[in-house]
Amino acid sequence: MSSIEQTRFRVSGVDCAACAAKIETAVRREPGVEDVSVSATAGTMTLRHSAETDLDAVTRKISGLGYQAIASTDSSAKPEAPPAGGLSHDHADHDHASHDSQPDDHAHAHEITGPIWKSPKALLTLACGAALAVAFVIGHLFPAADRWVFVAAMLIGLVPIARRAVMAALSGSLFTIESLMTIAAVGAVIINAAEEAAAVVFLFLVGELLEGVAAGRARASIQSLTKLVPKTAWLVENGLTREVPAESLKIDAVILVRPGDRIPADGVIMEGEGSIDEAPVTGESTPIRKGVGATVFAGTINADVALHVRVTAAASDNTIARVIKLVEEAQESKAPTERFIERFARYYTPAVVAVGALVAIVPPLMFGGVWSEWVYKGLAILLIGCPCALVISTPAAIAASLSAGARRGLLLKGGAVLENLRHITAVAFDKTGTLTEGKPKVTDVVSFQGSETDIIRLAAALETGSSHPLAVAILSKAKADGVEVPKASEAKAIGGKGITATIDGAEVFLGSPQAGDARVKLTDEQNRQISALNDEGKTVSVLISEGQIIGAIAMRDQPRPDAEASLKALKAAGTKIIMLTGDNERTATAIGKGLGIEVRAQLLPEDKQRIIAELQGQGLKVAKVGDGINDAPALAAADVGIAMGGGTDVALETAHAAVLHGRVGDVAAMINLSRRTMTNIHQNIALSLGLKAAFLVTTIVGVTGLWPAILADTGATVLVTLNALRLLAPIKSPA
Repeated sequence: MSSIEQTRFRVSGVDCAACAAKIETAVRREPGVEDVSVSATAGTMTLRHSAETDLDAVTRKISGLGYQAIASTDSSAKPEAPPAGGLSHDHADHDHASHDSQPDDHAHAHEITGPIWKSPKALLTLACGAALAVAFVIGHLFPAADRWVFVAAMLIGLVPIARRAVMAALSGSLFTIESLMTIAAVGAVIINAAEEAAAVVFLFLVGELLEGVAAGRARASIQSLTKLVPKTAWLVENGLTREVPAESLKIDAVILVRPGDRIPADGVIMEGEGSIDEAPVTGESTPIRKGVGATVFAGTINADVALHVRVTAAASDNTIARVIKLVEEAQESKAPTERFIERFARYYTPAVVAVGALVAIVPPLMFGGVWSEWVYKGLAILLIGCPCALVISTPAAIAASLSAGARRGLLLKGGAVLENLRHITAVAFDKTGTLTEGKPKVTDVVSFQGSETDIIRLAAALETGSSHPLAVAILSKAKADGVEVPKASEAKAIGGKGITATIDGAEVFLGSPQAGDARVKLTDEQNRQISALNDEGKTVSVLISEGQIIGAIAMRDQPRPDAEASLKALKAAGTKIIMLTGDNERTATAIGKGLGIEVRAQLLPEDKQRIIAELQGQGLKVAKVGDGINDAPALAAADVGIAMGGGTDVALETAHAAVLHGRVGDVAAMINLSRRTMTNIHQNIALSLGLKAAFLVTTIVGVTGLWPAILADTGATVLVTLNALRLLAPIKSPA
């Protein structure tokens, strides 16, 4: 038995779901093809097939339908892998930055960014329009030739349409927009309406052209992210710096990023400290100060100081490449509403043909109507009933939303997730790294003797060289305050208690209050102050020098800057908020009190999962937000699991969506995006069906004819697509 392989194609010219359906029907008939999925919004086709399948025959079949398909050069030879379960996975089958993928990407990019007037669709439309204008002039000057010149003008546009209709019919798609168009145009000529037939064909081509432009703009929105990454980088090797292609950078390579340059790869700063403008990637308008050890993203801008950066991700797997990959995969995943509309359209189109036939035949046969009049109306109904506007109404809106979300760092695994988010009535947050920054900071310096500066100076001397989170907090405080740190000697760590060293000839100890009390008895007042800090969820270390308690330093993992306002925005929208954490009760309660939310603490992973089930049992639709391994079961159990940016791979794999940049407010923004999207979809469906209903009535009563009828489809398709593109507007946080 031959192995099943998977090949991904770029397909140009696919502007609506009806186009995608024609390709799927045709390709599914090819020998060895197991399954095929075409995404009009992403302009891709994913093919599951046996090793013996003739891929050249597949591309020829697609070409015959009027489209162009190019297989990814690195995916066709690979055996099919298990479906990706999450947001973090191997990107080798679709390298956005390698030379191998350039022919593939170039074809796609040309479709959406090349000059519109040079495209085959535009040239055909211009030729048909010019022929129609000439026909009007000749028909006016030579009335006897009127019919034939309009037939000639019509054929310029109709022949390619009819050819596509025939190829689609031979491939199994009998009822297509092209076949309905061909029947209507030929029928109009037969009943001596050649002038209208020519006008209808021209308007149809104009509508297709505008539809392609709008669809291309939606695709270009996410593809344009690739332009953020510079083509070259300055590689530092053996003390020398040379310019190399950015896509050639290897992991652990060291690069120089000059002031004003875009950063060419994801990495960690090794040398230098300056402002990084992350607006192109995160949407944040204020540059962020970053120094040694800080993470930087490809495509962001180094504002003012030369930086040496160690590369942490290959070009094909940097932040922007991952975003593009994830969004394209999400666009290929159809939402429930989209699947319903497509099923509906399969029955709707044949029904329209039947209604058109009945309108053309029944009145003349049974009620003595004029054949030409009723055949004319029947042909108009064929044009009115074309389903393009209806079937594009959902995927166009979802594609625009996924693209807009990705540009802000909101990644969703497809239309189904986007739909489900609007129903969320409860959000369960993890604490550490989700509601908080995940990095302790010095919050209080309490002086019992001496100044606060002396306390930080001595504590930093003790902690120099340590990577413990509390030590990092103290050293960061010293750096921020500009404190000059003295050298310590004879440093010695005391397990579970603290650290001692000799500084300026004096023995100094920094450790827990219990260990400090064993060395020097704390007074009741000192114990009271320390206890008050503990009640606020803070970790306290006491500093002792020469047998005297100098002071205390309190540290806590602080809430994210936007956490409080963002949670208020969610609660104001009627959403229940709860914190689920494995941290101790006192710390969790202190954080929860400050944020004004319910707290469940000291939880194991199974406890979090159980609480999610309890909330669902109360009839709530629950989103779980977290970033750790212990969140994975709850993320999977929730109606929508949302991984926080910078979280573990397990959390990203299990989640249905991800907040790439770690902003709490983005959870509310994601829910709002879902609600805006569904509103847009409902508007699109109402617009497409409403126009059809209006033109159907006016056609039957004789008010409108063939050329206005085409506006019920091509006009509605353009309007629906343009309405969906409104979702590409920047997303604002509700907080």
